[in-house]
Formats: sequence, C-alpha cells, structure tokens
Amino acid sequence: MASSSGNSSGSPPIQTSGSEGGFVQVIDQKKRKRMESNRESARRSRMRKQKHLDDLLAQVAQIKKENNQILSDINTTTQHYLNVETENSVLRAQMLELSQRLHSLNEILSHINSYTAGASVVSAAPAASWSCMFETEELQHLDLADNFLGNSWNSMALINQHPIMSSADIHYY
Repeated sequence: MASSSGNSSGSPPIQTSGSEGGFVQVIDQKKRKRMESNRESARRSRMRKQKHLDDLLAQVAQIKKENNQILSDINTTTQHYLNVETENSVLRAQMLELSQRLHSLNEILSHINSYTAGASVVSAAPAASWSCMFETEELQHLDLADNFLGNSWNSMALINQHPIMSSADIHYY
C-alpha cells in the first residue's frame, strides 16, 4: 500500500492538514541524515579495506624480501658445501695415494731387512727396532678408512710386527 507522502515504513501517514508539509520535511531530513550516515560508514569501510590491503601488500613485500634472503643463504651454504666436498675428495685421493706409498715403502724396507738379515753386518749400536708411528686405531678415527679403503688398514698392523728400520739398517746406509 503506497502513500502519497512517500512513507515507506508501512505506517499510516498522519493526516493533519497544516502539518503535512512539516511531516514531509522531517522525513526528508531523516532520509538525508541516514544517507549521510551511510555514506560516512561506507567511506570508513573503504578506508579500512584500503588500509588492510596496504598492510597485506607490505606483508607480501616483507615475505618476498625474507624469501630472497633465505634463498641467498641457501645458495651460499650449498656453494660452501660443494667446496668442502671437493676439498674432501682431494684429501681422500691424497690419503689413498699416501697409503699406497707407505705400503710400498714398507714392502721395500721389508725386502731390505730380509737382505741385511742374511748379511752379517756388525754394528756398535744396540739392536733397537723401530716401528711405524701410525697404528691401525689411530688411522681408523678418520672414518675414511671404512668408507674408501675398506679393511686395507689392517695391513698397517703388520708394521708393528716387522720393524721399518733398525739400528743395523741405519748403520748399513
């Protein structure tokens, strides 16, 4: 049911002949206040949304910056790891080569000792036996023995049984 005065609240309009113009003005004034209040509320809502959006954009920028720093740290650490791994490979190869050289030298000394044992060399120095200063237990702490050389270090135990050089050998040279 529509009224001629524009009242949309559903209540019947007050029918006074002299105050009808005042009633319309009151309603128009209330409408204007409500519209103005709604506009202000919408403006505050837009401002809150914009601030929230700005905060989220700042947070995205900060997280991207942190991610870039983390990626940089990962790349640096990876490069350092690769350098250390390369150095370890070189050291493993050097250790293997030196181990093989030591084994060869021990074999040579064993042959020299067996040769000099057959010959009668008189020495004024007491017969002291020398042994290698590295023992199997000392070398196995490197952890490389198990990984790369297997049980070949067990041959080092033979050094303790056979002297590398004796005082007779030193006198012989």
